[in-house]
Amino acid sequence: MPHLRLALFLLALVASAPSRASGGPFGIDHKIHDDHGAVWNRRNQNVLVYGSLVTVGVGAVWLGGEDKLGNTFWRSVDSTTAAVLSTQVLKRAFRRERPAQTDDPNRFFKGRSADSFPSTEVATLAAAVTPFMVDYGSDHPTVYLLALLPAYDAVARVKTQRHWQSDVLIGALIGSGFGLWSVHRPSSWTLSVLPDSFQIGYRHHFD
Repeated sequence: MPHLRLALFLLALVASAPSRASGGPFGIDHKIHDDHGAVWNRRNQNVLVYGSLVTVGVGAVWLGGEDKLGNTFWRSVDSTTAAVLSTQVLKRAFRRERPAQTDDPNRFFKGRSADSFPSTEVATLAAAVTPFMVDYGSDHPTVYLLALLPAYDAVARVKTQRHWQSDVLIGALIGSGFGLWSVHRPSSWTLSVLPDSFQIGYRHHFD
């Protein structure tokens, strides 16, 4: 299953660094050396996340939902929307302090500025790519390389001390879970509430 492979991959990546402390809900959380180097800097993370969202949104509107690829784009819209909303609710419920705020990974329910758990960005990327991996991975295995997008962001968020390891792991599971949910629905719920022109796709205006 794509979501299980992604979760195991992320767990191996984010749990591999030397620890300064350990704990958290799974006993895997540890603060690592703060690294804002060229590979992991915030600008790259923003380009990845917002670029992915724009690609999914534009692809869905352009193609519409009448063919397989367009339908997959709309499923990705569904899952990313659900992932963003759910993780924002969970952040406000758990109020976990970020590694940049504390050395203790067990500090939950600590106030408005504490919003580490889970990672919305990793959840968003996992939700965006999972429908494509499910729909096309078996016929085109290179599509599974899309899992590298949330994997990169997960490592970057940990390396820049914005998230604990369990934050990004749970974010990946939430995102891929919503991705699977969106693929197995009878139809895209986002598309169902929009005008018919979105179902047809705007490329037909230029045919």
